[in-house]
Amino acid sequence: MHGSLLSGRFQDFFKVRKIVFLSVFSRIADEKHHKFIQRAIVRIAKMMSILYYFIARKAFGKAIRSMEGISAMQTQAVPAGLSTMEFPTVPLFGLDICAVRFDEAADALFAYASAGARPARVIVTPNVDHLVRLQDASTEFTEPYRGADYIFADGMPVVWASRLLGRPLPERVTGADLFLALAQKASQAGMPVTVIGGMPGQEEMLREAFARVYPGMPLELFCPSMQFDPLGAEGIEARDRVNRQRPGIVFICLGMPKQERWAFAWQQQLDASLVLCVGAAMDFALGFKRRAPRWMQKAGLEWFWRLASEPHRLWRRYIMRGSRFVGLLARELRKNSKGKAGR
Repeated sequence: MHGSLLSGRFQDFFKVRKIVFLSVFSRIADEKHHKFIQRAIVRIAKMMSILYYFIARKAFGKAIRSMEGISAMQTQAVPAGLSTMEFPTVPLFGLDICAVRFDEAADALFAYASAGARPARVIVTPNVDHLVRLQDASTEFTEPYRGADYIFADGMPVVWASRLLGRPLPERVTGADLFLALAQKASQAGMPVTVIGGMPGQEEMLREAFARVYPGMPLELFCPSMQFDPLGAEGIEARDRVNRQRPGIVFICLGMPKQERWAFAWQQQLDASLVLCVGAAMDFALGFKRRAPRWMQKAGLEWFWRLASEPHRLWRRYIMRGSRFVGLLARELRKNSKGKAGR
């Protein structure tokens, strides 16, 4: 039985892993970072040991959960009677992350936007990369990030960590999935949407793509330069475009930290309901980039898929910064142990 389990989907996983390693190491070798190769191999070995543990957890979840004392019934759903924009939260890695299922989050967010509610609410979706980068960021950035109106866990490792720490999240709520779900709802309802992202010169192509994929959705599109300054002239222009359209939803697709800096800087001046910081979500929603197969997403391997697709651009994010998440998790586990010992 175990052999047949590995023979199917996990064989695909090992093929993807091989492609990733070959792509990444050829890139490093081309740049002649010989000492770096040794450090990268050590980091990858650490990551793979943890990854294999979680694969085993996925395959033999009942046995492992019973050993750890973690019950699948611990996940929290939004209690009946809460208002549409109140979610229970759990403290993880210094953030209050919403403990809510995806459908409940998407429905509540769209209801808020449909009502034309104000003030603007900022939504961030931290993944492993974001959590690591927050450790190095200044308090000028981390404080507003921690104070975002709604924080959803984008990555499966964050969800797994929540369960290991005894503060379980029901499931992940990704920026890419929120973009897709909310854009579809906006298309059906004729709700105005503003999108900030894309490359200069792509405006016409992007408008055509939005009209094809999300017909009936009034769109304001702004493609800033690569030198976009959230507080500079382009940041002000983005704010003004939002306020002219008065949309229900604003999607900012500029990547961390530019998108969050812009959202936090102008939140109080925006005539909009929702401001979602969603990175590359537009490319996935319009079909420009292909997301990982659903089984890989559920197994927590979407990062592997993305790394295999764009190794030259993403190897540092997923190998170097991603491996630091192990240290963050260890620190959280130590905090947990000290907290229990002090009771």
